[in-house]
Amino acid sequence: MHSVWRTSIRFTIVTAVLVGIGYPLLVTGIAEAIFPHKAAGSLILKDGQVIGSELLAQSFTSDKYFHPRPSAAGNGYDATSSGGSNLAQSNKTLVDRIQGSIDKLSVENPGHPVPIDLVTTSGSGLDPDITPDAAFFQVPRVAKARGISEDRIHQLIEDHITSRQLGFLGEPRVNVLDLNLDLDKLAR
Repeated sequence: MHSVWRTSIRFTIVTAVLVGIGYPLLVTGIAEAIFPHKAAGSLILKDGQVIGSELLAQSFTSDKYFHPRPSAAGNGYDATSSGGSNLAQSNKTLVDRIQGSIDKLSVENPGHPVPIDLVTTSGSGLDPDITPDAAFFQVPRVAKARGISEDRIHQLIEDHITSRQLGFLGEPRVNVLDLNLDLDKLAR
């Protein structure tokens, strides 16, 4: 009976060390060797300081910047509280919030339909990307606030569109933080 317990305990310890420590260290080491930028969190540096990650949305409220999708994560774009609102499509609070966003954005760009991703949150509340349509919708506001021609900003968006992965996975998208950083460079 004692040998069965000893064998069970040894097996548990060996398995815990291999699967709980060895495997994560191996995978992390391989990721850091092959994809160092991604393994480090896809951090974006400006003047030697970390200002964000390509993987997490940030709040931009100034008219001079492109705005990301709305966030239901904590108090908004809170990476420690990732998640959606979990409100049903029929929930009055959700319907009123979306309608309020549509009304506000319709004033910003009259006569153009508001892209759905500018009024709905993602499942995580931290989606860093918007659709090209959502970026193009915001051009008049950004151009006016910055005093830059709409054509220059259109071209900047075109340069920031990421195509589908492998040509068929996902949808074309624009990373808002990357776009806004290059927008700042354009204005210099």
